[in-house]
Amino acid sequence: MTTVVFVHGTGVREPALKTLISRVDEGLHRVAPHARLIACDWGSAHGATLAANGASIPGDDGRHRGARAPAHTGDQARAAEWELLYNDPLAELRLIGAADAPSGPLPPHEVPADTAIRHRLTELLADSGKLEAILRFTAASHGEQAVLSLLDAPELGEAARSAEADTLAELAARALVARVLADASETGDPLCPTADDRDEAIAVLTAHLGGRPPGSERGPARFLLRAVAPLASRAAVRRRSSITRATHPAAGDILRYLARGDAHRTHLADLIRTQPSPVVLLCHSLGGVIAVDTLATHSLPQVTLLVTAGSQAPFLYETGALPSLRHPRPLPPSFPAWLNIYDPRDLLAFAAQPLFPAHATDVPLSSGQPFPYAHSAYWTNPALYEAVARRLT
Repeated sequence: MTTVVFVHGTGVREPALKTLISRVDEGLHRVAPHARLIACDWGSAHGATLAANGASIPGDDGRHRGARAPAHTGDQARAAEWELLYNDPLAELRLIGAADAPSGPLPPHEVPADTAIRHRLTELLADSGKLEAILRFTAASHGEQAVLSLLDAPELGEAARSAEADTLAELAARALVARVLADASETGDPLCPTADDRDEAIAVLTAHLGGRPPGSERGPARFLLRAVAPLASRAAVRRRSSITRATHPAAGDILRYLARGDAHRTHLADLIRTQPSPVVLLCHSLGGVIAVDTLATHSLPQVTLLVTAGSQAPFLYETGALPSLRHPRPLPPSFPAWLNIYDPRDLLAFAAQPLFPAHATDVPLSSGQPFPYAHSAYWTNPALYEAVARRLT
């Protein structure tokens, strides 16, 4: 039986780690049922913390206070469109609400479209199991807050004056899912769905809200594309403190590892030595950096395969920042085979094969998500597990 040691990335802590491990175990079991997954939780013992409770974060008023893969054109447009929508989930509703409304009152006994949608949203809010089932693509639950936010949004009523019922249902579903994923990203959630899973959830929500399942290219996208200029990252500055507090473990983990990484490497090496051979390391982001450094500096013959996803190890090596090895020194002969998986839209993922041709094989996999969401979408992508399963002994 192969033991797969999962080495998590930056910013991951309990309880999100437990959910992440469960999702990885589920994906791995589908393609390699005889593999045994265990976690290397280096974050709890050696991860970064804000020791002074955020004293270094400026307040809103300025004062202190506490191998490239070709992409499909349609896929690129969809990713760009959603990058804008994640920045402003209500953008489409606001834009269609600014259009000219048809003249004349509603026919007798016809319920306004936004009233019907609010009623269905309230029903969904009361059925937490159904809401959870539709939005089961993040480690933590953000659906309830997203529904409440949409219920309180005046943009929904304003859009109802111009949009047909089917279009309004689709716009509301897209806004709700965008809010869920935006909130998840701001809290450092380690899971993000592929674009297909996201769009499937939108189709289910659209139908629940009284509309038809949306197609891949429908009218609402045109409204969003007009919003490029006013959607510049205005929210980031306004919410500096909350964003920094949510993301500091990720940035802090990287800096802490590069400054004092011996404990991380010893932690992983000690865990590997307690496992029977063969051992496969399955790593994300900084976890891949830790694994590369550990394998380059420790004798661990039971490790037969290293798998990295969204890793910065090749870039750190090329820039002279990898603790264990400086370019152009090669990896030691004992270094195992290395499968390096990256999403071309993940700006934190790098190619290893050009630098380490004797050990590394690059596999580009697209989640259909824009950055930074692409960096967290590896573990919901079935293609990743299939690529790993082909290399398991």
